[in-house]
Amino acid sequence: MAIESLAALMDAGAREDLFEVIVRSDCVDRGVTREASIARMTALYDAIRRARSGYDPALRSRSGMVGGDGAKMRAHAQSGRTICGPYIGGVLAQALEMGESNACMKCIVAAPTAGSCGVLPAVLLPYQERENLPDAAMVRALYVAGAIGQVIAQKASIAGAAGGCQAESGTASAMGAAALCYLAGGSAQAVCHAAALALKSLLGLVCDPVAGLVEVPCVKRNAAGAMIAMSSADLALAGIRSAVPPDQVIDAMREVGDKMDVSLRETGMGGVAATPFGQRVAEQMMENA
Repeated sequence: MAIESLAALMDAGAREDLFEVIVRSDCVDRGVTREASIARMTALYDAIRRARSGYDPALRSRSGMVGGDGAKMRAHAQSGRTICGPYIGGVLAQALEMGESNACMKCIVAAPTAGSCGVLPAVLLPYQERENLPDAAMVRALYVAGAIGQVIAQKASIAGAAGGCQAESGTASAMGAAALCYLAGGSAQAVCHAAALALKSLLGLVCDPVAGLVEVPCVKRNAAGAMIAMSSADLALAGIRSAVPPDQVIDAMREVGDKMDVSLRETGMGGVAATPFGQRVAEQMMENA
């Protein structure tokens, strides 16, 4: 998808449906037919569902830090005692389950990265079920999410090693907010501002994986990213706009990432990775290697 800015996306989306803009761009950029493009994106959505169905609450990651929390949240969501309600509880559970499946080496969905794999599935799968939407609608939403991710990747980064977790969880949350906003009938402007609102909410988030593993705090951050995606989509649908233009928000994220100390960019040397707990886990992993 050769989409270079959110401003260009908003401009093109003001004249025709965003999906049509993006799928046509993808066909030109990759030199494929419309049918081939849609078939590939459909396969990606199928992979998301396959990852969900493969969740096993009994599995634990190699470090032992991750596993089973998704099932705990799922049970709590179904208990009727959640603070947020059963729907949001289910979204939280889905985010954790997807992250745990990734950490336990099941079907891995990078959306846009393995560390942020739970956000997009968590906001899309429950929404499809609640609204009884066809798969074709979800595939169209994935195109919108993909275009947002591509612009961020081109203008800044989607890698924690380059820009901190703001580049991973932040981008995933922006993609989820945009996809939800599109599914709910938001305009191209609303979609791009939903993405900007989500990205601003996670600006400055460091990447500090304990023992260098994409487990702690990564998995639970997916749940937070999903919540920010949902709230940002609703804000945009209400007519609220980011005071800072969306592309400038991405530029700001790049600047923050560039200024971030190397210890806070996926090296496992700072943040929660540098706590006594984090250091103990790192030492144990070295001993067991």
